[in-house]
Amino acid sequence: MPEKMTISRLAGAAGVNVETVRFYQRSGLIEEPARPCSGYRTYGAEDVRRIRFIKRAQLLGFTLDEVANLLKLEGAQTCVETRGLAVKKLSLVEEKLSDLLAMKTALASMVARCDSEHSGARCPIIQALIDDASVLHFQQ
Repeated sequence: MPEKMTISRLAGAAGVNVETVRFYQRSGLIEEPARPCSGYRTYGAEDVRRIRFIKRAQLLGFTLDEVANLLKLEGAQTCVETRGLAVKKLSLVEEKLSDLLAMKTALASMVARCDSEHSGARCPIIQALIDDASVLHFQQ
């Protein structure tokens, strides 16, 4: 990887598009380098590492605000705080999984009703949504 690269090369090396790099700059997640006399800002390997960190954290469900906090916490002395953020995120993921499983069960039940009860007059799925609050067991 070259030591200094343009924004387009940075984006390619980090696996994002140029607009993502610019968005991260506007959001304060990465710094925008000063424009030299040549007119082209250049970026280094540390910028690639930082963008990859941001994308990986986002893939784990961290918001950009949470990513900004994680970036501030980088370092061994902050492991306890970083762990706390990860535990909190894990709890949210577990809640979402529970909700998704409840949604799956409700939808499967409604599809089964449709397959067994469909008489042509009324759609059992629509009727279940109108009449049966029990199909919505998950948190909203």
